[in-house]
Amino acid sequence: VGNSALIIQDGLPIAPPLNTEEFANEDDNPLRVVAEDPVSTFSIDVDTASWSLIRSSINRGQLPPADAVRIEEMVNYFPYDYTAPDADSVSPFLPTVNVFQTPWNPDTQLVRIGIQGELPAIEDRPPLNLVFLIDTSGSMAAANKLPLLKQSLALMLPQLTEEDEIAIVTYAGSAGQVLEATSATDTDAILGALDNLSAGGSTNGEDGLRQAYSVAEGMAEEGEVTRVLLATDGDFNVGFFDPKRLEQFISDKRESGTYLSVLGFGRGNLDDEIMQTLAQNGSGQAAYIDTLSEAQK
Repeated sequence: VGNSALIIQDGLPIAPPLNTEEFANEDDNPLRVVAEDPVSTFSIDVDTASWSLIRSSINRGQLPPADAVRIEEMVNYFPYDYTAPDADSVSPFLPTVNVFQTPWNPDTQLVRIGIQGELPAIEDRPPLNLVFLIDTSGSMAAANKLPLLKQSLALMLPQLTEEDEIAIVTYAGSAGQVLEATSATDTDAILGALDNLSAGGSTNGEDGLRQAYSVAEGMAEEGEVTRVLLATDGDFNVGFFDPKRLEQFISDKRESGTYLSVLGFGRGNLDDEIMQTLAQNGSGQAAYIDTLSEAQK
């Protein structure tokens, strides 16, 4: 009837799964006349989730949700090889400015402003303390969720050193630590803990976040970098019901020096809005992973 779909299983009709996806987006910027409004401000956004979300929809033969289209994240997705500041530069970043003819309007021009921060010397980076906070709720059972998540995190291990440490916290109806702080070179222990994970139960994001931060604080030492990496479909249905309370909790933890990045998986109940809120208040990055090649990136 209308646009509804009917699914038949074993000769009986069943209801299709509900699509409860939520996307964060602001209202479109209006056209401004430069002669009347010559000053523009913008934030430097490092998120890239929008492009891979859009690609995921297109690969499934569907138009992407309008609110999933965030131009700044689509632009951020691709490398541009901008010139970085010198090591002795007084500025931590270097702008690259280009002006060129608007392809669709001969009477106007476009200005592109690229920002490249100082590139860190990877060989000199301090030790990393990484807490993988993994959503193991029932909604994560699909192949493009928890199974892909396990494979994705395993790809990270060859990039780490014996000075780096990894811990794993999971959450569903409740939270639990399944791997204590372990050297990143102990791949047998880390991969074994990942392999043992299975999906089931509700999604108590509050318990998971609190325990992950507690573990991270116990691992942190002077001069080291500490991060929580949350891997989820974003479907928090137990715990933080008040978004403002969630934002305040993450912001308070950010002040301690432990930042939060969010890796989104799966479609159907993806809560992109919560993922964006977490990453922005945690001074981290929001990314969406739909394939192993995206995980490698």
